[in-house]
Amino acid sequence: VSSRQKETSSTTGMRESVETSALINYRAQEVVPKRIKEMEDAIRNRDFPSFARLTCSDSNQFHAVCLDTSPPIFYMNDTSHRIISYIEKWNHYEGAPQVAYTFDAGPNAVIISPNRKTATQLLQRLLYYFPASDPDLNRYVIGDETILKDAGISTLQDVEALAPPPETKGNSNHPIGRSRGGDISYFVATRPGRGPVVVTDGTRSLVDPQTGLPK
Repeated sequence: VSSRQKETSSTTGMRESVETSALINYRAQEVVPKRIKEMEDAIRNRDFPSFARLTCSDSNQFHAVCLDTSPPIFYMNDTSHRIISYIEKWNHYEGAPQVAYTFDAGPNAVIISPNRKTATQLLQRLLYYFPASDPDLNRYVIGDETILKDAGISTLQDVEALAPPPETKGNSNHPIGRSRGGDISYFVATRPGRGPVVVTDGTRSLVDPQTGLPK
């Protein structure tokens, strides 16, 4: 969404929130301990709907703390808010969470899908709302570019021909328009990694074992 430097750094924002926000104290004492347990259960049980609800709620509350800070901190921008709105409309239309969103101390969204099929539907929606202006789609969707093929998209004309998502129909009072370009720099399509592993072959290490410094 944006690579601009933040007006308020994460460190400064956290310090000011701790000093001035009443919500952060309630969050730390009442909300977070319960949510950690609920999140552990959701992951352990592979319960994506619960995982998604917790993820979105916690992200929204984090940014509510930012607004509750004095002076208020604005990490998200209009494009961030539009992404949230589009995903919430999709999830509500389906009657259950399809994807989850979360924002750290910045405007860029991380959107999590439970499987490849839903990830493809997500990409189609994102390209509908935020169409590319660059004819080279491989510079707009980076990382796992094979998802473009799964979405049936190979050219800019395919993006322009995308049909409105079904959740936009019958909503004439609040029509959802397409971006004219420039709101999104690029999308990164990726999958979770396998996590940290112990490297026994010293030649593969990026750190010198003697000095602890990068090679």
